[in-house]
Amino acid sequence: MRRGFVVLAVSLAFAGAARAAPPTVDARAYTVVDAATGQVLASSNPHEQLPIASITKLMTVVVALQHLQPSQIVTVTPQAAKVGQESIPLYGGERVSVQDLLEGALIQSANDAADALAYAAAGDDLPRFIGWMNAEAQTLGLHDSHFVRPDGLDAPGHVSSAHDVAVLAQVAMHSPLVRSIVRERSATIENGTVTLHTWNDLLGVFPGLIGVKTGHTDSAGWCEVAAARRPGYTIYAVILGSPSRAQRNSDLDRLLAWGVSQLTTRTLLGRTPITHVALPYGRASVGLVPAKPLVRVVHTGRPIVERVVAPSAVALPVRRGQRLGTVEVWSGSTLLGTRPLLADRSVARPGLGGRLRWYATRTVKDLWGFL
Repeated sequence: MRRGFVVLAVSLAFAGAARAAPPTVDARAYTVVDAATGQVLASSNPHEQLPIASITKLMTVVVALQHLQPSQIVTVTPQAAKVGQESIPLYGGERVSVQDLLEGALIQSANDAADALAYAAAGDDLPRFIGWMNAEAQTLGLHDSHFVRPDGLDAPGHVSSAHDVAVLAQVAMHSPLVRSIVRERSATIENGTVTLHTWNDLLGVFPGLIGVKTGHTDSAGWCEVAAARRPGYTIYAVILGSPSRAQRNSDLDRLLAWGVSQLTTRTLLGRTPITHVALPYGRASVGLVPAKPLVRVVHTGRPIVERVVAPSAVALPVRRGQRLGTVEVWSGSTLLGTRPLLADRSVARPGLGGRLRWYATRTVKDLWGFL
Protein backbone atom coordinates (compact mmCIF):
# COMPACT_ATOMS: atom_id res chain seq x y z
CA MET A 1 0.00 0.00 0.00
CA ARG A 2 1.02 3.61 -0.42
CA ARG A 3 2.59 5.02 2.74
CA GLY A 4 1.51 8.65 2.38
CA PHE A 5 2.31 11.31 -0.18
CA VAL A 6 5.22 13.70 -0.27
CA VAL A 7 5.23 17.11 -1.95
CA LEU A 8 8.58 18.31 -3.24
CA ALA A 9 9.34 21.78 -4.60
CA VAL A 10 12.60 21.85 -6.52
CA SER A 11 14.02 25.08 -7.97
CA LEU A 12 15.53 24.62 -11.42
CA ALA A 13 18.36 26.56 -13.03
CA PHE A 14 16.80 26.73 -16.49
CA ALA A 15 15.91 30.40 -16.47
CA GLY A 16 19.38 31.77 -17.07
CA ALA A 17 20.94 35.07 -16.09
CA ALA A 18 19.15 37.99 -14.48
CA ARG A 19 17.01 40.08 -16.79
CA ALA A 20 18.60 43.22 -18.22
CA ALA A 21 16.70 46.50 -18.33
CA PRO A 22 15.28 47.51 -21.72
CA PRO A 23 17.37 49.92 -23.79
CA THR A 24 16.73 53.65 -23.84
CA VAL A 25 14.57 54.62 -26.83
CA ASP A 26 14.30 58.07 -28.41
CA ALA A 27 10.67 58.01 -29.55
CA ARG A 28 7.25 59.22 -28.49
CA ALA A 29 6.09 55.69 -27.68
CA TYR A 30 7.20 52.08 -27.93
CA THR A 31 6.25 48.60 -26.82
CA VAL A 32 7.74 45.10 -26.93
CA VAL A 33 5.31 42.17 -26.81
CA ASP A 34 5.54 38.39 -26.54
CA ALA A 35 3.21 37.30 -29.34
CA ALA A 36 2.35 33.92 -27.80
CA THR A 37 1.01 35.31 -24.53
CA GLY A 38 0.38 38.96 -25.34
CA GLN A 39 2.56 39.90 -22.38
CA VAL A 40 4.14 43.34 -22.60
CA LEU A 41 7.85 42.95 -21.92
CA ALA A 42 8.60 46.69 -22.01
CA SER A 43 6.79 49.86 -23.04
CA SER A 44 6.64 53.63 -22.86
CA ASN A 45 3.41 55.54 -23.45
CA PRO A 46 1.86 52.44 -25.07
CA HIS A 47 -1.68 53.91 -25.17
CA GLU A 48 -0.83 57.46 -26.25
CA GLN A 49 -2.82 58.31 -29.37
CA LEU A 50 -0.37 59.21 -32.12
CA PRO A 51 -0.27 59.32 -35.93
CA ILE A 52 1.15 56.08 -37.32
CA ALA A 53 1.69 57.04 -40.97
CA SER A 54 1.87 54.07 -43.37
CA ILE A 55 1.53 51.45 -40.63
CA THR A 56 -2.13 52.27 -41.33
CA LYS A 57 -1.81 50.15 -44.46
CA LEU A 58 -1.89 47.00 -42.31
CA MET A 59 -5.50 47.80 -41.43
CA THR A 60 -6.23 48.72 -45.05
CA VAL A 61 -4.98 45.33 -46.18
CA VAL A 62 -6.81 43.43 -43.42
CA VAL A 63 -10.12 45.05 -44.42
CA ALA A 64 -9.50 44.85 -48.18
CA LEU A 65 -8.88 41.10 -47.97
CA GLN A 66 -12.30 40.69 -46.39
CA HIS A 67 -13.86 41.94 -49.65
CA LEU A 68 -11.35 41.14 -52.40
CA GLN A 69 -9.49 38.10 -53.68
CA PRO A 70 -5.76 38.45 -54.52
CA SER A 71 -6.37 37.14 -58.03
CA GLN A 72 -9.03 39.76 -58.82
CA ILE A 73 -8.32 42.41 -61.43
CA VAL A 74 -9.57 45.86 -60.44
CA THR A 75 -9.66 49.29 -62.06
CA VAL A 76 -7.62 52.08 -60.48
CA THR A 77 -9.76 55.14 -59.81
CA PRO A 78 -8.48 58.62 -60.71
CA GLN A 79 -8.70 59.57 -57.02
CA ALA A 80 -6.35 56.75 -56.03
CA ALA A 81 -3.93 57.48 -58.85
CA LYS A 82 -3.46 61.12 -57.85
CA VAL A 83 -3.03 60.65 -54.08
CA GLY A 84 0.65 61.56 -54.32
CA GLN A 85 3.85 61.08 -52.34
CA GLU A 86 5.09 57.47 -52.30
CA SER A 87 3.54 55.61 -55.25
CA ILE A 88 3.99 52.72 -57.69
CA PRO A 89 2.88 54.82 -59.73
CA LEU A 90 -0.63 53.90 -60.90
CA TYR A 91 -2.82 55.60 -63.49
CA GLY A 92 -6.53 56.25 -63.55
CA GLY A 93 -8.37 53.53 -65.48
CA GLU A 94 -5.42 51.13 -65.23
CA ARG A 95 -6.31 47.47 -64.68
CA VAL A 96 -4.20 45.80 -61.99
CA SER A 97 -4.43 42.72 -59.78
CA VAL A 98 -5.24 42.92 -56.09
CA GLN A 99 -2.07 40.91 -55.47
CA ASP A 100 0.01 43.65 -57.10
CA LEU A 101 -1.73 46.31 -55.04
CA LEU A 102 -1.10 44.37 -51.84
CA GLU A 103 2.59 44.12 -52.64
CA GLY A 104 2.76 47.79 -53.58
CA ALA A 105 1.08 48.83 -50.32
CA LEU A 106 3.08 46.55 -48.03
CA ILE A 107 6.53 46.47 -49.62
CA GLN A 108 6.97 49.95 -51.07
CA SER A 109 4.27 51.56 -48.92
CA ALA A 110 2.66 53.02 -52.02
CA ASN A 111 -0.22 55.34 -51.16
CA ASP A 112 -1.88 54.91 -54.54
CA ALA A 113 -1.90 51.13 -54.05
CA ALA A 114 -3.54 51.45 -50.62
CA ASP A 115 -6.19 53.85 -51.90
CA ALA A 116 -6.82 51.68 -54.96
CA LEU A 117 -7.51 48.72 -52.65
CA ALA A 118 -9.92 50.80 -50.60
CA TYR A 119 -11.86 52.09 -53.61
CA ALA A 120 -12.01 48.62 -55.19
CA ALA A 121 -13.25 46.94 -52.01
CA ALA A 122 -15.92 49.55 -51.26
CA GLY A 123 -17.21 50.13 -54.78
CA ASP A 124 -15.57 53.57 -55.12
CA ASP A 125 -17.15 54.62 -51.80
CA LEU A 126 -14.13 55.65 -49.71
CA PRO A 127 -16.14 56.77 -46.63
CA ARG A 128 -17.67 53.28 -46.55
CA PHE A 129 -14.20 51.71 -46.49
CA ILE A 130 -13.06 54.07 -43.72
CA GLY A 131 -16.13 53.02 -41.76
CA TRP A 132 -15.11 49.38 -42.20
CA MET A 133 -11.62 50.18 -40.93
CA ASN A 134 -12.98 51.77 -37.75
CA ALA A 135 -15.50 48.98 -37.23
CA GLU A 136 -12.70 46.44 -37.52
CA ALA A 137 -10.65 48.43 -35.02
CA GLN A 138 -13.47 48.19 -32.51
CA THR A 139 -13.91 44.48 -33.17
CA LEU A 140 -10.20 43.93 -32.49
CA GLY A 141 -10.29 46.03 -29.32
CA LEU A 142 -8.11 48.79 -30.75
CA HIS A 143 -9.65 51.46 -28.55
CA ASP A 144 -6.82 53.96 -29.10
CA SER A 145 -7.31 53.92 -32.87
CA HIS A 146 -9.34 56.00 -35.28
CA PHE A 147 -8.78 55.96 -39.02
CA VAL A 148 -9.49 58.74 -41.51
CA ARG A 149 -7.50 57.60 -44.54
CA PRO A 150 -6.49 54.19 -45.95
CA ASP A 151 -2.96 55.34 -46.80
CA GLY A 152 -1.90 56.85 -43.45
CA LEU A 153 -1.12 60.33 -44.75
CA ASP A 154 -1.46 63.01 -42.09
CA ALA A 155 -5.08 63.91 -41.34
CA PRO A 156 -6.77 65.34 -38.22
CA GLY A 157 -8.05 62.55 -35.99
CA HIS A 158 -6.11 59.78 -37.71
CA VAL A 159 -4.42 58.11 -34.71
CA SER A 160 -3.48 54.85 -33.10
CA SER A 161 -1.06 53.74 -30.35
CA ALA A 162 1.94 51.49 -29.87
CA HIS A 163 -0.30 48.96 -28.12
CA ASP A 164 -2.88 48.95 -30.90
CA VAL A 165 -0.23 48.72 -33.62
CA ALA A 166 1.27 45.63 -31.96
CA VAL A 167 -2.16 43.98 -31.91
CA LEU A 168 -2.97 45.04 -35.49
CA ALA A 169 0.34 43.70 -36.79
CA GLN A 170 -0.28 40.31 -35.22
CA VAL A 171 -3.76 40.18 -36.73
CA ALA A 172 -2.39 41.05 -40.17
CA MET A 173 0.31 38.41 -39.82
CA HIS A 174 -2.33 35.73 -39.35
CA SER A 175 -2.69 35.92 -43.14
CA PRO A 176 -0.15 33.69 -44.91
CA LEU A 177 -0.25 36.09 -47.86
CA VAL A 178 0.61 39.09 -45.71
CA ARG A 179 3.39 37.14 -43.98
CA SER A 180 4.92 36.22 -47.32
CA ILE A 181 4.78 39.80 -48.64
CA VAL A 182 6.12 41.75 -45.67
CA ARG A 183 9.31 39.70 -45.44
CA GLU A 184 10.31 40.61 -49.03
CA ARG A 185 12.88 43.35 -49.62
CA SER A 186 11.92 43.71 -53.27
CA ALA A 187 9.42 42.38 -55.79
CA THR A 188 8.28 42.91 -59.36
CA ILE A 189 4.65 43.53 -60.25
CA GLU A 190 2.55 44.41 -63.28
CA ASN A 191 4.08 41.62 -65.39
CA GLY A 192 7.60 42.54 -64.40
CA THR A 193 7.38 46.17 -65.48
CA VAL A 194 7.54 47.67 -61.98
CA THR A 195 10.10 46.89 -59.28
CA LEU A 196 9.25 47.54 -55.64
CA HIS A 197 11.71 48.17 -52.81
CA THR A 198 11.01 47.99 -49.09
CA TRP A 199 11.51 50.79 -46.57
CA ASN A 200 12.20 48.20 -43.86
CA ASP A 201 15.94 48.59 -43.36
CA LEU A 202 16.20 45.72 -40.84
CA LEU A 203 14.96 43.04 -43.23
CA GLY A 204 17.87 40.74 -43.98
CA VAL A 205 19.93 42.54 -41.32
CA PHE A 206 18.38 41.60 -37.98
CA PRO A 207 18.41 37.79 -37.56
CA GLY A 208 14.97 36.23 -37.75
CA LEU A 209 13.13 39.41 -38.75
CA ILE A 210 9.91 38.48 -40.58
CA GLY A 211 8.37 41.93 -41.20
CA VAL A 212 6.18 43.88 -40.81
CA LYS A 213 5.62 47.61 -41.67
CA THR A 214 7.28 51.01 -41.60
CA GLY A 215 5.78 54.49 -41.74
CA HIS A 216 6.81 58.13 -41.97
CA THR A 217 5.10 61.50 -42.25
CA ASP A 218 5.90 64.92 -40.89
CA SER A 219 3.40 64.52 -38.05
CA ALA A 220 4.12 60.86 -37.29
CA GLY A 221 7.89 60.96 -37.45
CA TRP A 222 9.62 57.68 -38.19
CA CYS A 223 7.60 54.63 -37.15
CA GLU A 224 7.80 50.88 -37.47
CA VAL A 225 6.34 47.65 -36.16
CA ALA A 226 8.66 44.68 -36.54
CA ALA A 227 8.48 40.99 -35.70
CA ALA A 228 11.44 38.73 -34.93
CA ARG A 229 11.12 34.96 -34.68
CA ARG A 230 13.12 32.56 -32.54
CA PRO A 231 12.53 28.81 -32.03
CA GLY A 232 9.23 28.59 -30.18
CA TYR A 233 8.39 32.28 -29.92
CA THR A 234 8.00 35.60 -31.76
CA ILE A 235 8.59 39.12 -30.47
CA TYR A 236 6.81 42.23 -31.80
CA ALA A 237 8.35 45.66 -31.24
CA VAL A 238 6.73 48.99 -32.11
CA ILE A 239 8.35 52.42 -32.27
CA LEU A 240 6.26 55.53 -32.93
CA GLY A 241 7.56 59.06 -33.41
CA SER A 242 11.29 58.51 -33.75
CA PRO A 243 13.16 61.68 -34.84
CA SER A 244 15.00 60.07 -37.77
CA ARG A 245 15.16 56.94 -39.89
CA ALA A 246 18.59 56.07 -38.50
CA GLN A 247 17.44 56.55 -34.90
CA ARG A 248 14.36 54.41 -35.50
CA ASN A 249 16.46 51.63 -36.99
CA SER A 250 19.01 51.73 -34.19
CA ASP A 251 16.41 51.77 -31.41
CA LEU A 252 14.31 49.08 -33.04
CA ASP A 253 17.34 46.85 -33.51
CA ARG A 254 18.20 47.17 -29.81
CA LEU A 255 14.60 46.67 -28.68
CA LEU A 256 14.27 43.50 -30.74
CA ALA A 257 17.60 42.16 -29.50
CA TRP A 258 16.58 42.87 -25.92
CA GLY A 259 13.14 41.34 -26.47
CA VAL A 260 14.38 38.05 -27.87
CA SER A 261 16.94 37.84 -25.04
CA GLN A 262 14.15 37.91 -22.45
CA LEU A 263 12.72 34.58 -23.58
CA THR A 264 14.17 31.18 -24.28
CA THR A 265 12.78 27.78 -25.23
CA ARG A 266 13.69 25.06 -22.72
CA THR A 267 12.98 21.40 -22.14
CA LEU A 268 11.70 21.68 -18.58
CA LEU A 269 10.92 17.99 -18.18
CA GLY A 270 12.71 15.23 -20.06
CA ARG A 271 12.58 11.45 -19.73
CA THR A 272 14.87 11.14 -16.72
CA PRO A 273 13.52 10.34 -13.23
CA ILE A 274 12.20 13.31 -11.28
CA THR A 275 12.11 11.46 -7.96
CA HIS A 276 12.10 7.90 -6.54
CA VAL A 277 9.63 5.94 -4.41
CA ALA A 278 10.61 3.26 -1.91
CA LEU A 279 9.63 -0.39 -2.31
CA PRO A 280 9.18 -3.10 0.30
CA TYR A 281 11.19 -6.30 0.83
CA GLY A 282 14.50 -4.55 0.29
CA ARG A 283 13.90 -3.84 -3.36
CA ALA A 284 15.68 -0.81 -4.88
CA SER A 285 13.50 2.28 -5.30
CA VAL A 286 11.63 2.93 -8.54
CA GLY A 287 12.28 6.11 -10.51
CA LEU A 288 9.36 8.27 -11.58
CA VAL A 289 9.63 9.79 -15.07
CA PRO A 290 7.32 12.31 -16.78
CA ALA A 291 4.84 10.72 -19.19
CA LYS A 292 6.19 12.97 -21.94
CA PRO A 293 8.63 15.88 -22.18
CA LEU A 294 7.53 19.42 -21.36
CA VAL A 295 8.98 22.12 -23.62
CA ARG A 296 8.04 25.73 -22.94
CA VAL A 297 9.13 29.29 -23.63
CA VAL A 298 10.30 30.77 -20.34
CA HIS A 299 11.48 34.18 -19.20
CA THR A 300 15.18 34.49 -18.52
CA GLY A 301 16.08 35.44 -14.97
CA ARG A 302 12.89 34.03 -13.48
CA PRO A 303 13.02 30.97 -11.19
CA ILE A 304 11.44 27.76 -12.42
CA VAL A 305 10.06 25.40 -9.76
CA GLU A 306 8.99 21.75 -10.00
CA ARG A 307 6.23 20.68 -7.62
CA VAL A 308 6.14 16.89 -7.27
CA VAL A 309 3.27 15.02 -5.64
CA ALA A 310 4.08 11.33 -5.24
CA PRO A 311 3.87 8.56 -2.62
CA SER A 312 6.86 8.03 -0.37
CA ALA A 313 6.51 4.27 -0.87
CA VAL A 314 4.29 1.87 -2.81
CA ALA A 315 3.33 -1.78 -2.52
CA LEU A 316 4.46 -4.41 -4.99
CA PRO A 317 4.01 -5.30 -7.75
CA VAL A 318 4.81 -2.16 -9.76
CA ARG A 319 4.35 -2.11 -13.52
CA ARG A 320 6.56 -0.10 -15.85
CA GLY A 321 4.48 2.92 -16.96
CA GLN A 322 2.22 2.75 -13.89
CA ARG A 323 1.11 6.23 -12.82
CA LEU A 324 2.44 6.96 -9.35
CA GLY A 325 2.44 10.77 -9.10
CA THR A 326 2.28 14.16 -10.76
CA VAL A 327 4.76 16.94 -11.45
CA GLU A 328 3.86 20.59 -12.05
CA VAL A 329 6.27 23.23 -13.35
CA TRP A 330 5.75 26.82 -12.22
CA SER A 331 7.25 30.20 -13.00
CA GLY A 332 6.08 32.44 -10.21
CA SER A 333 2.28 32.17 -10.17
CA THR A 334 2.14 30.85 -13.75
CA LEU A 335 1.67 27.12 -14.31
CA LEU A 336 3.84 26.20 -17.27
CA GLY A 337 2.62 22.62 -17.47
CA THR A 338 1.89 19.37 -15.68
CA ARG A 339 2.76 15.77 -16.40
CA PRO A 340 1.87 12.39 -14.85
CA LEU A 341 4.81 10.56 -13.27
CA LEU A 342 5.22 6.95 -14.34
CA ALA A 343 7.28 4.09 -12.92
CA ASP A 344 10.42 3.64 -14.99
CA ARG A 345 10.59 -0.16 -14.48
CA SER A 346 8.57 -3.13 -13.38
CA VAL A 347 9.20 -4.84 -10.04
CA ALA A 348 7.43 -8.10 -9.17
CA ARG A 349 6.21 -8.98 -5.70
CA PRO A 350 8.47 -11.69 -4.25
CA GLY A 351 7.01 -15.12 -3.58
CA LEU A 352 6.45 -16.58 -0.14
CA GLY A 353 10.00 -17.88 0.11
CA GLY A 354 11.46 -14.53 -0.86
CA ARG A 355 9.30 -12.71 1.64
CA LEU A 356 10.25 -15.16 4.44
CA ARG A 357 13.95 -14.75 3.68
CA TRP A 358 13.58 -10.96 3.77
CA TYR A 359 11.75 -11.11 7.15
CA ALA A 360 14.34 -13.50 8.54
CA THR A 361 17.24 -11.33 7.39
CA ARG A 362 15.61 -8.23 8.82
CA THR A 363 14.94 -10.00 12.16
CA VAL A 364 18.57 -11.05 12.44
CA LYS A 365 19.73 -7.51 11.68
CA ASP A 366 17.34 -6.09 14.29
CA LEU A 367 18.52 -8.57 16.95
CA TRP A 368 22.16 -7.88 16.14
CA GLY A 369 21.53 -4.19 16.47
CA PHE A 370 19.78 -4.72 19.81
CA LEU A 371 22.68 -6.77 21.17
